[in-house]
Amino acid sequence: MSTATDLAKRFSQNPLLSPGDLHPSMEGLEIACLLNPGVFQFDGKTWLIVRVAERPKQQDGIISFPVLDGKGGMQIMEIPSDSPELDASDARVINYQGQDFLTTLSHLRLLCSDDGINFREPEGYPKLMGEGKLQTFGIEDCRVSQLGEQYYLTYTSVSENGVGVGMKTTRDWKTFTDHGMIIPPHNKDCAIFEETVNGNYYALHRPSSVDLGGNYIWLASSPDSIHWGDHRCLLRTRPGHWDSKRVGAGAAPIRTAKGWLEIYHGANEAHQYCLGAVLLDLNDPSIVIARSEEPLMQPLAEYERTGFFGHVVFTNGHIVHPDGDRLTIYYGAADEHVCAADFSIKEILSQLI
Repeated sequence: MSTATDLAKRFSQNPLLSPGDLHPSMEGLEIACLLNPGVFQFDGKTWLIVRVAERPKQQDGIISFPVLDGKGGMQIMEIPSDSPELDASDARVINYQGQDFLTTLSHLRLLCSDDGINFREPEGYPKLMGEGKLQTFGIEDCRVSQLGEQYYLTYTSVSENGVGVGMKTTRDWKTFTDHGMIIPPHNKDCAIFEETVNGNYYALHRPSSVDLGGNYIWLASSPDSIHWGDHRCLLRTRPGHWDSKRVGAGAAPIRTAKGWLEIYHGANEAHQYCLGAVLLDLNDPSIVIARSEEPLMQPLAEYERTGFFGHVVFTNGHIVHPDGDRLTIYYGAADEHVCAADFSIKEILSQLI
């Protein structure tokens, strides 16, 4: 990959948030990662709904991780690190006795900022935790879409039953309506368009298949934003490219005069994550007009190359500024920190083929 195509103007204050900047949700846990925030504007401020990944402090000879019991309680699992039935080669997921577990348990936490740089955790706003048997391994990577005065939160619900898309809606960020799992396993990376098209709601999502097909971006439509159908495969991986292994949607697509601009992540076989863009038809989002040949952003900074899981830039949140061109993308770096970078929408569009 050529670094010449990296269009990101990284904030000099990066990383904006690191694990030590917040307190764990309960005694006995430590925050391993802050990452992949959804982003929105509310009450005159910029807000992040950040993924907080926690685990017990690790001890020599033991791998320990928390699991919810589906009834509001938590269990700490402990496995000898030298067990022949353990595969701990991935920092994010372990396999023990044939079953997969996450090494951390994630919840979602609200932070706000007056300047988009310095974030604080305000009082009176709840932490969103995993609930029920479909979220016993936590909830992750929330995208936020605003239609009118209502905010739609789509996030990854994780349990031993698989990975699916959960959704909540809110108007005040203090009370929420839970719509349950709107797309069943295996699915994630769901971003709802921030306006209807020809009377229908649209959403991007990412089903996965280990045997047939691949990790591709799909499009779905809905008459009511809750019941989704008319699923179509929209964007596939490209052999030999930076997005050869998997692709997934970022935040809600951005309306431009040329089409819907979607910033997406792509990864190669070495699990290096970059950001790219695709342009969709305004009146029929199933039509792909153009796509970036080279990544728009690559893991180049030290805080993007080394961390909990290195060589990763991953976004599911951004702010379009009033001038209509400046785009601030908030992103997870190395699966550990929250960072930000500015882009020019015009410059991104000029790179699409």
